[in-house]
Amino acid sequence: MIAAPTLTTPRLTLRPHIAEDFDAYAALMMSDRAVHMDGPYDLFGAWRNFASDVAQWGLYGSGALAVVNSETGDVVGQVGLNRIPPYPEAELGWQLYEGYEGKGYMTEAAQAFRDWCYETQGLPSLVSYIDPANTRSIALAERLGAWRDEGAAIPESDDLDFCHVYRHPMPEVRQ
Repeated sequence: MIAAPTLTTPRLTLRPHIAEDFDAYAALMMSDRAVHMDGPYDLFGAWRNFASDVAQWGLYGSGALAVVNSETGDVVGQVGLNRIPPYPEAELGWQLYEGYEGKGYMTEAAQAFRDWCYETQGLPSLVSYIDPANTRSIALAERLGAWRDEGAAIPESDDLDFCHVYRHPMPEVRQ
């Protein structure tokens, strides 16, 4: 089993979540911004999602990491490798918290985490499941080199009745 890593980029630290990260996570999940993740949620729903993101490390050797501005210590978002039962493929996911848009944090974090996922997890592929109305996430996936895979299977869930699948290139393809 792979333990949750700590990764660094020039500006960011990607680290395992701690309990104090929940407030920022809940603020996102309880806001209208969570509409692209089947939200908004109430406090209990936000907690269930947070606990699931954290618990995946012990269950699957993958899960979510907090994205922290290394200079200020602010938690600006989250990246995650989701391999939960409803998902037909491993998914690279991300969340950017309000007030941190337009700074390139999530591009930097998602790229570093994607590369770590491919290097350590032995994945044959990596996708992102994105709500078609979430144009910011689609733009991020495309900045990361992902393309829409219209033939890919989507998660089996009543909550995810529609999504686009963006396939991330393997490291040897990006070089």
